[in-house]
Amino acid sequence: MATEIRVPTLGESVTEATIGRWFKKPGEAVKQDEPVVELETDKVTLEVPAPAAGVLGAIEAGDGETVGVGALLGSIEAGEGAAAKEAPKEPAKKEAKAEEPKPIKDDANETKSRAKEDAKPKANGGAAPADAGLAPSVRRISDEAGIDPSTVKGTGKDGRVTKGDMLAAAEGGGQAKAPERPSAPQPQAPTPQFRAPSATDDAAREERVRMTKLRQTIARRLKDAQNTAAMLTTFNEVDMTEVMALRAKYKDTFEKKHGVKLGFMGFFVKAVIQALKDIPSVNAEIDGTDLVYKNYYHVGIAVGTERGLVVPVVRDADLMGLAGIEKTISDFGRRARDGKLGIEEMQGGTFTITNGGIYGSLMSTPILNAPQSGILGMHKIQERPMAIGGKVEVRPMMYLALSYDHRIVDGKEAVTFLVRVKESLEDPARLVMDL
Repeated sequence: MATEIRVPTLGESVTEATIGRWFKKPGEAVKQDEPVVELETDKVTLEVPAPAAGVLGAIEAGDGETVGVGALLGSIEAGEGAAAKEAPKEPAKKEAKAEEPKPIKDDANETKSRAKEDAKPKANGGAAPADAGLAPSVRRISDEAGIDPSTVKGTGKDGRVTKGDMLAAAEGGGQAKAPERPSAPQPQAPTPQFRAPSATDDAAREERVRMTKLRQTIARRLKDAQNTAAMLTTFNEVDMTEVMALRAKYKDTFEKKHGVKLGFMGFFVKAVIQALKDIPSVNAEIDGTDLVYKNYYHVGIAVGTERGLVVPVVRDADLMGLAGIEKTISDFGRRARDGKLGIEEMQGGTFTITNGGIYGSLMSTPILNAPQSGILGMHKIQERPMAIGGKVEVRPMMYLALSYDHRIVDGKEAVTFLVRVKESLEDPARLVMDL
């Protein structure tokens, strides 16, 4: 008896995922709990383990397909290596099978959707209704590019409009705009920019890769933050002499006792929390016509991975010591790079810290992590000549950048916040004494 492989619960507010890749082919042996397929959501990438041992049977959802929670992905058959042919998701009717449309490159979803629609009997003797036979990708391009499919000459079966037809129409322009659909919300993702075809010689040297769900979400959220918030950035610089001296003095003892290295991020988290307590508007967000002040401190730490930027959240960071913060951040960083973070671990942050200095950035203007009203950018520590007590001394300096939502945070509050962070880092004893 076959054991079904289904999409697991993906977490709060996440209802669908995209098939990243299958690790096994139909007919190959699998062990129980061995990863068999990778799913990409708009927050994380996760692996689905085999629910039983046997051989992989029919694959019901191929690479690139979008599936909902609980959807059937495939099955595990009994046996060891018995060949199992991949079964189609729906048997096509005889009259449609011979005229099945050719697959369009990089769009398996569209091909299958079109095949299913072609197999259905037409109520009006074969002519498809204006909107009924459109593939999902055609509808998507129609909504995003504002092209009315009825004005596009179709090259598919029975004159049906294909994704290629819509892309060509979007690139060529001059088509009638699609009618607005009041009942459907406008797409939140940035409107795609359809580029003109490259020269033949250049096209042969290009590589086209579909954006992952995570990358699409990063793009949408960052653009939404720019479009929604009244974003402004203020700068300051901090002398890292005292923090570096403290770290150098105690790093070996700290690591020996707590089993984790003493980095700079723990000091910054502590300094940020002190500043948030003094300037609560930076820890607030807008909800309609209300301001919601958060009397808790969930600090997001931006982590760069091969898949894109993720922001795991250190919850109730104000209740932790340096060791607890450093352990949590170290664990987040390791699991983020391995793609093992849970969705719930990246939700609920009230403020974010991002460190471009680890990549060599000397100055930047970070974009808000909506709906938060503030984000602190750390940068490279660089020795510079500074005037100290009337003398020029070389000090390890770091530029700090605070981007904030000017709808909530006034300029005076933003500057004061950044000065509080600076003061705490230049005199770390303030952190211990809660000053």
